[in-house]
Amino acid sequence: MDVREFEDLIDRLGEDVSQWPAEQRQAASDLLATSSEAVRLVSEARLVREALSSPPVRAPAGLAGRILAEAKRLTSEEPASAAADAHQPG
Repeated sequence: MDVREFEDLIDRLGEDVSQWPAEQRQAASDLLATSSEAVRLVSEARLVREALSSPPVRAPAGLAGRILAEAKRLTSEEPASAAADAHQPG
């Protein structure tokens, strides 16, 4: 097994090599014993899985409302300031 095949198997079977079919598990274990690239791939896949399985980050209560209110305020101010800028001598 080479690193490219190993990476493909991680993508399809997950980073837990102990859950892979026996023939691939042995080849993966052999590769992990000799390849720092293979070890890095397992580590990265584990980090991705952990990040995806962690609880989502929640915005503070009322944040969306404050953003919308500010956007409306800025939008209502734009025509007045744009008109004032248009009448300024250049």
